[in-house]
Amino acid sequence: MAAEENDDNSLPSTGLLLIGMGMGSIEGMTRAAIEAAKGADHRRYEAYTALWPEAELKRLEAEVGPIERVMRPEVEHPEALFSLAKESLVALLVVGDPLQATTHVDLQLRAEMAGLECHVYHGISITTVATGAVGLSNYRFGRQVTLTYPYGDWIATSPLELVAVNWSRNLHTLVLLDLDPTGQGTGEQRPMKPADAVHSMRLMWEKVDLRKDEPLSEEFLLLAQEQAIVNGYMMQAFDGLPVVLCSDMGTVDQQIVTTTLGALAEEPGGRLNCLIFPAGTSEVEEKALLRWKRSEE
Repeated sequence: MAAEENDDNSLPSTGLLLIGMGMGSIEGMTRAAIEAAKGADHRRYEAYTALWPEAELKRLEAEVGPIERVMRPEVEHPEALFSLAKESLVALLVVGDPLQATTHVDLQLRAEMAGLECHVYHGISITTVATGAVGLSNYRFGRQVTLTYPYGDWIATSPLELVAVNWSRNLHTLVLLDLDPTGQGTGEQRPMKPADAVHSMRLMWEKVDLRKDEPLSEEFLLLAQEQAIVNGYMMQAFDGLPVVLCSDMGTVDQQIVTTTLGALAEEPGGRLNCLIFPAGTSEVEEKALLRWKRSEE
């Protein structure tokens, strides 16, 4: 049966429920999502794309029933999950909105192909909360990106390149931060702190800077255009680039700081952090950002 969004209180006897947990507390979940989790026979908490505070997770568990943590392999290779869902009702609890990540969209499609009922309960997502809370126009954001940890000698430069392309179009960029230094999604998570983000960005900057004098590609026009855009962006001083740090958004511990890349490493951040790289700002946006700037001492 095709996957569908749930619009009433009825639950199937078997199948898969994709439940959005929102940003970090029971109060941020919809009542329909809580009731669906409570009505499931089994509850699985997807704990590799984002995390809830442990205390809040225990509160949720006390209300809806036992919750088992699953990691990347169980979701990307869902045979065991689907086998259980054919005989009972299984809830997969996902931080934020369950369909924000392509991993979960793929899971939804595969459930449909396997003949499983799949109901979706949407949740509040960082992609809407951060942009509005900071005070930048949601209409002026370009494509978002995830800033990853460097893995050995491998350093992805695509996050920096995307920020540059968005900036060239006068679009802001929401940058999500990695949770997993191993890149395996199997545990040992350490959500990226502001200092980690600065370190990764600096490695990207240095790597791109090494090739800035390479001749522009004559064969691939679009590649040459992007290369020129990135080179133009990097004419700015790394330490002076404006950035907004958003920590523990949607929770009682929410904090927003307007700063620069050079000063970002000194910020402690929170449990989960993300960044916004603003492009040109309107008068209203500029006033909004000034609210989060630390007072000069």
